[in-house]
Amino acid sequence: MKSSMVADIKENFLGVLVCLGIALPAYFLGKLFPVIGGPVIAILFGMIISLFWKSKGKAAPGIKFTSKKILQWAVIFLGFGMNLNVVFQTGKQSLPIILTTISTSLVLAFLMCKILKSPSKISTLIGVGSSICGGSAIAATAPVIGADDEEVAQSISVIFFYNVLAAILFPIFGKLLGFDTLSGEAFGIFAGTAVNDTSSVTAAASTWDSMWNLGSETLDKAVTVKLTRTLAIIPITLILAIFQGKKVKKDNVENIENQSKFSLKKIFPFFIIWFILASVITTVATNFGVSSSFFSPLKTLSKFFIIMAMSAIGLNTDIVKLVKTGGKPLLMGGVCWIGITLVCILMQKLLGIL
Repeated sequence: MKSSMVADIKENFLGVLVCLGIALPAYFLGKLFPVIGGPVIAILFGMIISLFWKSKGKAAPGIKFTSKKILQWAVIFLGFGMNLNVVFQTGKQSLPIILTTISTSLVLAFLMCKILKSPSKISTLIGVGSSICGGSAIAATAPVIGADDEEVAQSISVIFFYNVLAAILFPIFGKLLGFDTLSGEAFGIFAGTAVNDTSSVTAAASTWDSMWNLGSETLDKAVTVKLTRTLAIIPITLILAIFQGKKVKKDNVENIENQSKFSLKKIFPFFIIWFILASVITTVATNFGVSSSFFSPLKTLSKFFIIMAMSAIGLNTDIVKLVKTGGKPLLMGGVCWIGITLVCILMQKLLGIL
């Protein structure tokens, strides 16, 4: 077993090192340009490098390892940023809005998939990414449905485009939409629900705080609502795993030769169990007086692992093909984005928040 582990390290070392080399500058550039974010920068770097570096040679296994395994580790460490007590307190107010917007996005993605005849995996990733938490949700969902790197890259690109639009447009048009400028609560709930990626949620909420001198009131509310949305990763991935299992089993029954190859263990997202455990550890520890800042390094590590994984995905993506086939996913993402925005505003009005 020890020799096998050493062999795995040797096989993957070069590819992981390449991804690390791309991820480091992408991480710091993401800090400088938070609206764009490190993951998107890493994908772009990877895709540009792949234009000139076609055959990855000995680096290929490590690049694949980074895009699959390290991506799952990123989701696990994301759990250390989840205090379930805070999430449940926020959920009392925001849960109806969150559930409605998630349902809206998934239904719209399904309908657009049928109308546009788009690939089902890209449609699933865009629907989940739009409704839950952008790149993190895509990272959790991709291994469950067996999405390849190009499908992940395309989905991330679509989500990024509408994230930037939301971060720029929502604060500008917030007052016109009727949001209270004396309190950050209503716009905070809106930003935390209608914008999916953490960096864009932060950008939109911080801009609103700055515009109306609200300190960090909007930002605090938006981030807490965003954390509550992130928890939806758990049921979504488990449901998708069940559907994927049924699909694989059905395919294997139709093909008797492969009937014995079906294994629930192979497709079940066990990393989500570790994500839940990480959330429970954080919650219990904070209940016993441990500061939430104690877990900050693990949250940072999660973000960095996502950036590493995105660099690997970029290296395995054909940017020319991505541009040529990007029309339908972009349209689908736009429909989901508009649907989520309208439903969020409607629900806030119905609940008397707006």
